[in-house]
Amino acid sequence: MTLWFVFALMTAAAVFAVLWPLGRGNASAREGSEAVVYKDQLAEVQRDAAAGMIGEKEAEAARVEISRRLLAASDAHAGTPSLSSVSFRRAVAVIALIGLPLVAVGLYAQFGSPSLGDFPLAERSRTAVATASMDKLVAQVETHLEKNPTDGRGWDVLAPVLARIGRYDDAVRAWRNSITYNGESASRRADLGEAIAAASGGVVTAESKAEFDRAIALDPNEVKARYFTGLAAEQDGRKDDAVTIWRGMLASAPADAPWRPLVQGALVRVGVVAPKLSDDTIAAAKDMTEGDRNTMIRGMVDRLATRLKDNGNDVEGWLRLVRAYMVLGERDKAQAALIDARGAIGNDAGRLQQLNDGLKSLGLDG
Repeated sequence: MTLWFVFALMTAAAVFAVLWPLGRGNASAREGSEAVVYKDQLAEVQRDAAAGMIGEKEAEAARVEISRRLLAASDAHAGTPSLSSVSFRRAVAVIALIGLPLVAVGLYAQFGSPSLGDFPLAERSRTAVATASMDKLVAQVETHLEKNPTDGRGWDVLAPVLARIGRYDDAVRAWRNSITYNGESASRRADLGEAIAAASGGVVTAESKAEFDRAIALDPNEVKARYFTGLAAEQDGRKDDAVTIWRGMLASAPADAPWRPLVQGALVRVGVVAPKLSDDTIAAAKDMTEGDRNTMIRGMVDRLATRLKDNGNDVEGWLRLVRAYMVLGERDKAQAALIDARGAIGNDAGRLQQLNDGLKSLGLDG
């Protein structure tokens, strides 16, 4: 609304600038009409002098004054525009009052962006300041490290910031310097491997894989290194190895681990889903939050487990239940479900063989 008000003021100022010179001609027209009055006054003075109503000296003085004024009015009248000139000014005034706003609106509709939403000034200022501040801080740290290249703490601070803003090659160099001057650790090796992979467009190269292997050698539970090791297996076409790595991560992770959804999504990406969902259920799950979606899946898993207790002959159902517990990282429940499945199937050799084959495809000993 404020923007349109400003536009209206600008348009009014432009129209006023056009009409101002046109209106000044009216004063000249009025001055031309004064000449007729002065001529009448001269005639009246002449009549009064002839009638003896005023003396000859007074009449002469009056004629001189009126004549002076008449000459001045005549000079002004000489510059009075003609009728055609007045009509032209009126046409220009109409165009200025009506045409100028219409032309302005037409040009804005053609070349402007009337449908573009406003971007609040506060937000623009905050974004610009934040970007400028980050660039300034990075530049200051880089300048400091140029003068003090052995400052390990400085490299440790700079490296993740460079990775976050997309300067992956610089981040790789910073992590290498951090390891050189701070000593190696599992997390630094994993971060270096991640930066190398990011610089390669997300591909886990042999160089980055070597860093992840070093990180795992230092700490077998290093989450980032284990995840990217699984990703490397997936990219190499070894999906079974990737599934084994990621399932192992979920099995040993706490239930509230913040990276669980990432690993679960990776398992789904390679085709491990549990339990099997209908098209309607999948469509409904798209609009859910992550917490609601997990609650829904756990509810389905619990219902499947309850149904299998009543009807244990469904081998595919048992396999889906075991797979579900593995994806959810609940390995103890998966083992318990496996024991229950064997007990429910009993001595049915055909069903037992089907169960064992399915367990082998899940990476479990049948």
